[in-house]
Amino acid sequence: MTIPDASPGADSPTDATRRPPAGMQGSLGPLFRIVRDQRVAFLIVGGINTLVGTGWFIFFQLTIGGSTHYMVSLLCAHVAAVLCAFVLYRRFVFRVRGHVWLDLARFEVVNLTSLGVNAVALPFVVELIGLAAIPAQLLITSVTMLISYFGHRGFSFRRSPDRSEQDDTTRTELA
Repeated sequence: MTIPDASPGADSPTDATRRPPAGMQGSLGPLFRIVRDQRVAFLIVGGINTLVGTGWFIFFQLTIGGSTHYMVSLLCAHVAAVLCAFVLYRRFVFRVRGHVWLDLARFEVVNLTSLGVNAVALPFVVELIGLAAIPAQLLITSVTMLISYFGHRGFSFRRSPDRSEQDDTTRTELA
């Protein structure tokens, strides 16, 4: 969602430009000082998360994986990457308040969907197509990024407009 400038030529965001997208609450994250489009912010943080998650996969693959344990590497990398991604998306892209545990549960549902696709596709690409585990994981990541984008945008951090104000005063923000 593009955040319009309040006035032509405005150098700093005003209260009107700092409002969150519909269905969200709280102020926009610090990334919106640079990028005024939530989709672009999502892609930037998603790119960072992809690098971090891929780094975790490579780390676990090189330390505990080997040629037969790539699924163990995938599961370990998933846990480490999800916790990092949750904090980054919540802080820099969606900037919501309250519902920390509900948001984390929803976030994990979306990520488990991606993990399920990954768990089916990775053995297929490695065993049947013959691609090595690390390049196969990089290929599959491009598909699971789309699942994550639509899932997090519409489900993980969603707020109903009527409860947003009540939650803002009764719950604390995850920093």
